[in-house]
Amino acid sequence: MKELSFRNAGLDTLPREVFAHADTLEHLDLSGNHFTSLPDEFTRLRSLRRLFLSNNPCEELPRVIGQLPKLEMVVLKSCRLNRVAEDALPARLRWLTLTDNQLEFLPESLGHRPRLQKLALAGNRLRALPGSMSNATALELIRVSANALEQFPRALLTLPRLAWFAWAGNPFCTRPDVAAQPIAWDALQLHEVLGSGASGVISRATRRDTGAQVAVKVFKGAVTSDGWPEDEVRACLLAGQHEHLVALEGRVVGHPEGAEALVLALIPPSYRALGGPPDFESCTRDVMPPDLHLSSAQALHIARGVVSLVGHLHARGVSHGDLYAHNTRIDDAGHALVGDFGAANVLEGLDADLRAGVERAEVRSFGALLDDLLSRGAPPSLAEMRDACWSSNPPSFASLAGGS
Repeated sequence: MKELSFRNAGLDTLPREVFAHADTLEHLDLSGNHFTSLPDEFTRLRSLRRLFLSNNPCEELPRVIGQLPKLEMVVLKSCRLNRVAEDALPARLRWLTLTDNQLEFLPESLGHRPRLQKLALAGNRLRALPGSMSNATALELIRVSANALEQFPRALLTLPRLAWFAWAGNPFCTRPDVAAQPIAWDALQLHEVLGSGASGVISRATRRDTGAQVAVKVFKGAVTSDGWPEDEVRACLLAGQHEHLVALEGRVVGHPEGAEALVLALIPPSYRALGGPPDFESCTRDVMPPDLHLSSAQALHIARGVVSLVGHLHARGVSHGDLYAHNTRIDDAGHALVGDFGAANVLEGLDADLRAGVERAEVRSFGALLDDLLSRGAPPSLAEMRDACWSSNPPSFASLAGGS
């Protein structure tokens, strides 16, 4: 037996079944239970690679976790964590999610995990990151949004592989007021739900004043793995209009529960997701559909559209933070629409060096998207662009747009 799940099972002690498969168990989900710690005999799980402990009343990351020789992925969302001991992090740690807890500091050992690639820390009380993070040279994705950081974590921008970075909702962040066309809630007739994500629910709607079909995103209000919904709203408003951006029609006023909501253009059904989100194995990289085959013309159209859009965002003082194929929709001609601003950041208030560093990281994420396109039929010219994006001195988005 390689996988076991006891999700939402009302447990406060481990079933003996877990230890019956101690030699083979690789994936264990104990989310939604009543665990406050794990027993010492947990070290018997020598083959365990992935551990899920979200929604358990743990105040300290169980230290026994740090003794598991093959453990790569640790997820404890929405617990009561306020302490992570120096020896609680496994040596082979690759993916750590501690979203929505009460952590004020993290151990120096975090930066000394050479395989650490993905780090989700949004919704804590962190005032600073460990100084050792400058050693986390394999880190590609980090979420530190909705914390108590007093200064921009400048050292992260020196990491050679950093590509996806979200920091909105911290005390050092600027929060500009952004005007938007007000649209009354009563002027909208909602229909079926089109999709639901961590930050909100998107429904098809009809505008009573014009009869137009639109999409309405109602935000949930709670912190997500990306940060606070209000920061997503602000970034959407700052982004403005662009042909490769889902058009924003206005901001809802008068929601009966006081929720934030935006009215967006309805994406035609001819558009489909370019890729699927990362899985456990790919970690930070999207999983491309095996049946997706792109012509050279389609791939070039996608690449040019995305680079044009992201350059537009940076010029307007916004970094996307989550530039991925799974956040990009395309039609048969290769026209791209980029969405999901949950991890977006406002650049206002950052000095020129920080802005340049943020752009270098985002250019690297664009390189990953190009790499995904190359796996599905893109022309060799995009390989040269990808390699430039992944170099130690990558071009700006303006340069990429000029040469695409």
